[in-house]
Amino acid sequence: MPEPTKKDETETENALPPPEQKTPQDGGTEKGKDEDDTSVSTPPADGMSKPSERKDSVWSIGETAPEEAEKRDDSQRSTLFIEKPQSGTVSVGGNITFIAKVEAKDLLRKPNVKWFKGKWMDLASKAGKHLQLKESFERHTKIHTFEMHIIQAKENYAGNYRCEVSYKDKFDSCSFDLEVTESSQAAPSIDIRSAFKRSGDGQDDAGELDFSGLLKRREVKQQEEEPEVDVWELLKNANPSEYEKIAFQYGITDLRGMLKRLKRMRREVKKSAAFAKGLDPAYQVDKGGKVRFMVELADPTVELKWYKNGQEIRPSAKYIFEHKGNQRILFINNCTMTDDARYYVTAGDEKCSTELFVRDPPILVTKGLEDTSTYVGERVELSCEVSEDDANVKWFKNGVELTNEPKSRYRIKVEGKKHTLIIEEAAKNDNATYSVMTTGGQSEAKLSVDLRPLKISLALEDQTVRLGQEIHLKCEISENVEGKWYKNGQLVEASDRVKLYHKGRIHRFIIASAAVDDEGEYMFVPDAYNINIPCKVHVVDPPKLHLDGLGENNTVTVVAGTKLRLEIPITGEPTPKVMWSKGDKWITDSGRIRAETYSDSSCLVIDTAEREDSGPFRITLKNEAGEDSALINIKVVDVPDPPQAPNVTEVGEDWCVMTWDPPANDGGSPILGYFIERKKKQSSRWMRLNFELCKETTFEPKKMIEGVAYEVRVFAVNAIGTSKPSMPSKSFVPLAVTSPPTLLAVDSVTDTSVTMKWRPPDHIGAAGLDGYVVEYCFEGTDEWIVANPELTDKTKFTITGLPTGSKILVRVKAVNAAGESEPRYHPQPILVKEVIEPPKIRLPRHLKQTYTRRVGETVNLVIPFQGRPRAKVSWQKNGSPIDKNQINIRNTENDTIIFIRKAERSHSGEYDMKVEVENLVDKATIDIQIVDRPGPPEVVTIEDVWGENVNLSWKPPKDDGNAAITGYTIQKADKKSMEWFTVIEHYHRTSATINELVIGNEYYFRVFAENMCGLSEDATMTKESALIAKDGKVYKYPVYDDFDFTERPLFTQPLVNTFAVAGYNATLNCSVRGNPKPKITWLKNKVAILNDPRYRMFGNQGVCTLEIRKPSPYDGGTYTCRAVNELGEAEVDCKLEVKGGLSFFKLLMDGVPPHIIDAYMREVQADKTEGK
Repeated sequence: MPEPTKKDETETENALPPPEQKTPQDGGTEKGKDEDDTSVSTPPADGMSKPSERKDSVWSIGETAPEEAEKRDDSQRSTLFIEKPQSGTVSVGGNITFIAKVEAKDLLRKPNVKWFKGKWMDLASKAGKHLQLKESFERHTKIHTFEMHIIQAKENYAGNYRCEVSYKDKFDSCSFDLEVTESSQAAPSIDIRSAFKRSGDGQDDAGELDFSGLLKRREVKQQEEEPEVDVWELLKNANPSEYEKIAFQYGITDLRGMLKRLKRMRREVKKSAAFAKGLDPAYQVDKGGKVRFMVELADPTVELKWYKNGQEIRPSAKYIFEHKGNQRILFINNCTMTDDARYYVTAGDEKCSTELFVRDPPILVTKGLEDTSTYVGERVELSCEVSEDDANVKWFKNGVELTNEPKSRYRIKVEGKKHTLIIEEAAKNDNATYSVMTTGGQSEAKLSVDLRPLKISLALEDQTVRLGQEIHLKCEISENVEGKWYKNGQLVEASDRVKLYHKGRIHRFIIASAAVDDEGEYMFVPDAYNINIPCKVHVVDPPKLHLDGLGENNTVTVVAGTKLRLEIPITGEPTPKVMWSKGDKWITDSGRIRAETYSDSSCLVIDTAEREDSGPFRITLKNEAGEDSALINIKVVDVPDPPQAPNVTEVGEDWCVMTWDPPANDGGSPILGYFIERKKKQSSRWMRLNFELCKETTFEPKKMIEGVAYEVRVFAVNAIGTSKPSMPSKSFVPLAVTSPPTLLAVDSVTDTSVTMKWRPPDHIGAAGLDGYVVEYCFEGTDEWIVANPELTDKTKFTITGLPTGSKILVRVKAVNAAGESEPRYHPQPILVKEVIEPPKIRLPRHLKQTYTRRVGETVNLVIPFQGRPRAKVSWQKNGSPIDKNQINIRNTENDTIIFIRKAERSHSGEYDMKVEVENLVDKATIDIQIVDRPGPPEVVTIEDVWGENVNLSWKPPKDDGNAAITGYTIQKADKKSMEWFTVIEHYHRTSATINELVIGNEYYFRVFAENMCGLSEDATMTKESALIAKDGKVYKYPVYDDFDFTERPLFTQPLVNTFAVAGYNATLNCSVRGNPKPKITWLKNKVAILNDPRYRMFGNQGVCTLEIRKPSPYDGGTYTCRAVNELGEAEVDCKLEVKGGLSFFKLLMDGVPPHIIDAYMREVQADKTEGK
């Protein structure tokens, strides 16, 4: 049975009533885990199977309805196990292995397997020294094997286990028990509280101890014996707010499980008719001891059965039954932790239940903690020993519990019976009293942490630093303690400019860039010590030139003829002395070139710059702190010289390529680019070709007129300006070859020849087109052979004299006066071998339904097909050969034409077309219907005359013109004038009533038949006339039944098989009628299309359309349109084939016949298959 969810358990705990509330009576429905997953006992009191959960896994408090519990069954789970773990027994210290096997034949990946103890404890997190989980996979048998190894088992490992396996929506579970046999030593006598000192929130957590309730500090010394306390009575009579206090006082850690059991016992038990005396609410026994259950029956003849966790107990050496009068007694020998469960006994339809608690011995502290003293930063270890290996021990600091979390300063180490608390680096705040606590005692010790005597290993040193350089103060002391820095007695805090570092015993003070204000006395003071470490810092400022405003390499550019005033900022204390020089010549403070000096700057002045002034100038600063100097490059620049005349190296249709050399003199400034101009040779108007500078010495003018002479020239540009123009180039005339031919394709192939065809170039130009050159080469060679020594002006050419079985590559060039164009290559090698292409008729869509024409019209049908070589086409009409005197048939290599100059009704019928290529055949049928106007209706009769009304009836015409009759036209004529007037048009019935006739007149009537070609040439007239009498008559209107317009769905236009191009929308259309309006459903491969954004369905006036957005080859298949109303349903279907993609569509748009595209696509697909 699937485990109850965690949420249900939580809700149950929150719903626990206070002691004074009464819970519903225990009606006999109990939940528990079967000890064997394949066997379920059925108590007669319940009448059906009621598997139950182990109470130490989850204690039910009535949260699940009995009906729901009865509906759950293991048979409802998907069966994944082929071998389930079986219950087992192991002695203390022994090893045992549980095995589960899952078959992977129908699984695509490894299933997910989990092992649990009790209800929720996932054993994956407990793997280690005593528990190992292994898994393996046998490829030959395709079986996953999962193993759980329990090593050196302990008594508290006993209990119920569960293995769960899941894969996608499949799930399977199996429960099994582990019994651990113990030695014959008697268990120590403890009270009922020991039964609840197990961790795991009510789970059977292998008996590990939990001390969350033992926070009260106790001494290790022997305590005085306390009187026995009945904790059950305390909890029954206590207020719920006092539960936690009682649990703390009496060391109950499994409070949740105890309260769940307490809730069951609080249920008010009705007076039983079957039991004179029932079971007590609870029993307790020491592990290894013996317990006795006794009930007294009111009727000793009633059949009685005992159950443990819902499974019937059978007599054995462990379970002994006794009968004494009306008393029925059950003895359980050698009790283990697996016997800790819920028991009940049934007598007829009634039952009585109880709880059995098996107690575990306490853990004792065999070696206590010892007081310890240490220094700050030292590693501290506090150790103790307990009576059991790997026991659960809790540590406390001043009464507060310490946890072994990753981020905690405290680390707890367990080695068998030895438990150690480790503090890696002790601190002053670690001074405290530390205690260790078990279920059977505790020990405590004091830890004292003091400071070590401080020694100065490295003192601060006085420093003299330059302005802007780094100030780095460093000291080292004997202890790893924090400290503070002071400057001139003021505390210095860390900032973006001041960095303070502390690593171990070393302290650093760093200022990356020293300022004048940083000079002073510095001092470091360690925390908690009355000592300081002083030093002095002196900051100096040597002279410095500030050349940030100058260009690259300290270059200053000045235009020839202008004045230069160059100001250089300077710093330094005292004010430095400034000297300027150029080469070996010193510059004075007078003349055209002179120097001017101020307190914070120095200026170089050149009144009128000349090209000779270019060169390096040196400035030198000196003061007491040092000196500084720099070279400043003065550059006098001008516009460049004009370039040389350009050369035209290449000419095209409307373009040319021109080159030129840079000017000999760039004017002292790098050439930034060039401007280009052109003009017609006979014109004097130059036109600028580029408005952005051309960086290269080559340019391509465009948009020239083919056949016209041009000249070009160039301007050079630098930072100063634009040069004069160069000399014009020699004149040239644009003239270009054509573009390559287009759509080069194979037309036909024989054993010794290949016929190619192509289309003219897209662009020919003014030079015209003289012809084409066809060249080929054999695959694997680079030698191209000209197939036509003389130019051909046709777009089709046959290459002859080729060896059979060879492969050739073909290209075609267009030739005109300007030369040969770029070649157009055939994309694939061509095999010189006549290939049999199966015949296939590509019947146009409009011929897949009845082809209708009127008498006298021309019938001209072109039906394309494919098939090579020498496809043979034959025609038959209604199974007989066609009379070629009446019907003309013309066949070509790729299509056949049926032509009727003037159609007659005798030409109607089914025309069968057959295409044969050797032994391969393809057939198609075309239904041709030649229609004409119908004949006149048969006899027209006057059925009745009353008042101003005449009722007429007639019979449909014998000749309907080979088309359905669509209606009738009725006319009347006065007998006196015999002028005919139309009274009703497009009338569908064969009887009608003519109204509003003139009283006293006598009328004749006639009727025309009508079909899709129009009205019949003649009309049928009534033999008798109808007289409209003058005397009034009482007309009795006939009674007509309402016409039934309902009709089941009927498709008037079916779906047609078609193909679509991948990536381009495709539509399927059909038409349907029906009343009531039918509901339309579209299906693909018999699966309804619902809420798929790739499909759009709509209908209008009975026309149904399915639009497939950007189909892919996977969208191909059979599509069905289904129409349903209350009278019935109808459906039509068609096949959709998605072809090609972009290449297929492009070839189709370029005019390539479909059969050539299909052959090409199949060849490409075959090449891909061979490559794989």
